[in-house]
Amino acid sequence: MYQLGLNRNFSARHYLIGGDWGAENHEHAHQYRLECILKSNILDQHGYLIDIVELNRALDQILLDYADKTLNSCSAFKDLNPSLENFARILNHALRGQLCTDSLTSIEIILWEDEEAWASYTHLVQ
Repeated sequence: MYQLGLNRNFSARHYLIGGDWGAENHEHAHQYRLECILKSNILDQHGYLIDIVELNRALDQILLDYADKTLNSCSAFKDLNPSLENFARILNHALRGQLCTDSLTSIEIILWEDEEAWASYTHLVQ
């Protein structure tokens, strides 16, 4: 099994909804770290799992919608709590829409909110 990963750092703001989480209910910023891990059993004719330029471009395009923004006001979070778990799934779904996934077996997004807290979402490609 081959794996390819890229990391991105970006800032965004949010506030949690639907419960009493103290300070988390008030708008605040996080310095997020996104880890993207792609897996495949095969490589292309160039010996690549996927063209890293294509992956970089896709991640940059996706993060335009979230970096330096308040997540609660982003359309992807309409009626959703902007939790790490939801954000990891949203980023994963967006990445799947940007990439040709014919040879991939899985796409995993690990999203760090700080040095201690992270959530991940893995999509197994059929």
